[in-house]
Amino acid sequence: MPKPVVLIAEVLSPATIEALGPDFDVRHVDGTDREALFASLADADAVLIRSATHIDEEALTHAPKLKVVARAGVGLDNVDIKAATAAGVMVVNAPTSNIVSAAELTVGHILSLARRIPAAHASLAAGQWKRSSFTGAELFEKTVGIVGLGRIGALVAARLAAFDMRVVAYDPYVTSARAQQLGVQLLSLDELVAEADFLTIHMPKTPETTGMIGAEQFAAMKPTAFVVNVARGGLIDEEALHAALVAGEIAGAGLDVFTTEPPAEGGTARPLLDLPNVVVTPHLGASTEEAQEKAGVSVARSVRLALGGDLVPDAVNVAGGVIDPYVRPGISLVEKLGQIFAALATSPLTSLDVEVHGELNDYDVSVLKLAALKGVFTNIVSETVSYVNAPLLADQRGIAVRLLKDDVSEEYRNVITLAGALSDGTQLSVSGTLTGPKQAEKLVAINDHALELPIEKHHVVMLYTDRPGIVAVYGQKFGEAGINIAGMQISRLGAGDQALSVLTLDSPVPDELLDDLRGSIDADLFRQIEITEV
Repeated sequence: MPKPVVLIAEVLSPATIEALGPDFDVRHVDGTDREALFASLADADAVLIRSATHIDEEALTHAPKLKVVARAGVGLDNVDIKAATAAGVMVVNAPTSNIVSAAELTVGHILSLARRIPAAHASLAAGQWKRSSFTGAELFEKTVGIVGLGRIGALVAARLAAFDMRVVAYDPYVTSARAQQLGVQLLSLDELVAEADFLTIHMPKTPETTGMIGAEQFAAMKPTAFVVNVARGGLIDEEALHAALVAGEIAGAGLDVFTTEPPAEGGTARPLLDLPNVVVTPHLGASTEEAQEKAGVSVARSVRLALGGDLVPDAVNVAGGVIDPYVRPGISLVEKLGQIFAALATSPLTSLDVEVHGELNDYDVSVLKLAALKGVFTNIVSETVSYVNAPLLADQRGIAVRLLKDDVSEEYRNVITLAGALSDGTQLSVSGTLTGPKQAEKLVAINDHALELPIEKHHVVMLYTDRPGIVAVYGQKFGEAGINIAGMQISRLGAGDQALSVLTLDSPVPDELLDDLRGSIDADLFRQIEITEV
């Protein structure tokens, strides 16, 4: 079998290749050469990029086999996530790989502005000794205003607090309790810009945040204040910044990112490079050996998971987000329940409810809906099913899917039920749970029939009118065929009613024997279930 092709479109750390391992055909291309990129994408199962390669709708049309786009970094401005999702392509990044590096660069810019380090260096390197020309300011007891108190903003706050600075922040999504934990005072944006001696912005780039620091904010700032942006180009209005610096409304700026990179002649960023009170770096936020290695290793691991059809926590176009450790063991269980459900279905599925009962109700279990869909489709479609394309497969088939939660579970701490309507008008449900210190996966119900049977690789499910001698019939036939019954449970709703028998076998059953057994016991339902490892 040929190895999956992993295309590396930009320079990544050697540790990235090592983390991929020997299971892939690793190829390289210059991702900025669009024609070469398109040609290479034709065979690619995954592509690894940084910030220079654009994977847009056009690129995706050249990638019929592509399953995952992996961005070795945080931002995804160069990936068309909507087009990728529509194509069933997972998009992953390394959201925490560069946070320390970006926070440290922020502090570096602040110190460079406060002490005028770049200008002093340039002067001395030119043979001048002008100590009085480079008098700076201390950070001690100054106020730093942080716009965006996410992971990087919080790291900046912690580091600048060590300088005995007063730390204030604006972030509409952060609670006062969280800010208090960080030792930060929350202010409105208007209050922050008026009080800050140093303003640093750490927000995602969205239509709402683009240009959020502009002429109005600069006019309200102290003339001795500095602004820093190492997050995303365009968060600060570059024309307004230039005007404020020239007019003396603020004292200086430190910039690592620009609206257009690199800043082009005629662009809004280019005039800023000529000002003496501006410190610039060429988008170095993630440019440390440590950050590059962490990013490469992170996305390499995600690629391995994605191409294996497994859950990728860092996939940005998969609902569910970070998986709580208490929820994670349920993912495998629910995928297997999905396979059992699909094997027992007598006609196409029209709707599916994923019901979560018990203590799990207190957690974010949205990933279990994805796991259920992945399980349902794993053995019934030709393409590889992932957590990205499973919802698309359901949508294409007109299957309505709901996630339902409650805290009532009478017999177990948690029970997860897949309940669905089939096109023939029948209803089907399967339920499972995790038990014991080893979190054993167990099947505990099929429709109204209660069970408790470990989920293994090989099962046979039979539904028939209960009468004496049935167990002897299939026991004898399995024995004659050399097939060992490893476990068995029989459930009936009342005397003379239908009995549901679920067997665990050590090996699969040949089709001829299945047909013979079905006729021998006059079964209303007879299914062999082969669990694909998840």
